[in-house]
Amino acid sequence: MYVTVEGDPVYVYTGTRAFDRARPTIVFVHGAANDHSVWGLQARYFAHHGNNSLAIDLPAHGKSGGSARTSIGSIADWLTALLDALGVDRALLVGHSMGALAALDMAARHPARVQGLALLGPAAPMLVSDVLLDAAKADDHLAYELMTGWTFSSASHLGGNRQPGIWMTTVALRLMERSLPGVLHADLAACHRYADGLAAAGSVHCPVLLIFGQRDLMVPPKNAGPLKEALSSKRIVTIPECGHSMMAEAPDTVLDALREFIASAVTLTPPCAT
Repeated sequence: MYVTVEGDPVYVYTGTRAFDRARPTIVFVHGAANDHSVWGLQARYFAHHGNNSLAIDLPAHGKSGGSARTSIGSIADWLTALLDALGVDRALLVGHSMGALAALDMAARHPARVQGLALLGPAAPMLVSDVLLDAAKADDHLAYELMTGWTFSSASHLGGNRQPGIWMTTVALRLMERSLPGVLHADLAACHRYADGLAAAGSVHCPVLLIFGQRDLMVPPKNAGPLKEALSSKRIVTIPECGHSMMAEAPDTVLDALREFIASAVTLTPPCAT
């Protein structure tokens, strides 16, 4: 479905279920140069189990209009505006990489709007290498190639997709190649400059799930040490032999972790509940 947010059309994948304000809401937020499609399995599952399951395309990504936001804080504010546009008071946020930082920032600054957080592949700070930033700024295809190389584990570069005939790394590369000029650099620069992550984590008191890929080279799990310490309430899942693109490499494991977290740590309530 489409919804207008801050004057721009925004695409929201609902898992083939109609949006209903009376249901609890889960919002899935993608990472740099990605779109709603990276959440296919997870979004569809929760949509078919009694929730508004909303996998969004951020501004200037996928099917959404507008311009790419240039800071994590502005993405977090945009997420709040999205909930306003939908008439949703509270939601559980599931964010990957850049999306994880935006979800964290929103939860810190708008705690009444967030019931829980699932952060996939996070770190704070989330510094980006100069070579990748420079390539993205120049709209050099090298940036997409580097990200593809770093976001998948070595085993996944050789194959291993549960669907025969589909090459995970090439699918990811083609998705990023659809990005508008300047979008990848805006995303990466926003991650690189975000300096409020640890302060935000210290202000978050809702339940939090952290999911890491053991073989993540893009955002190595060891970089998340300070973030783990700053969060007061957290569960940690590490997926063996998995890289940063965990929704593609280990979709069932990610889904199982989300299901267990939501069932045992978070009570989802519809937006009208008090």
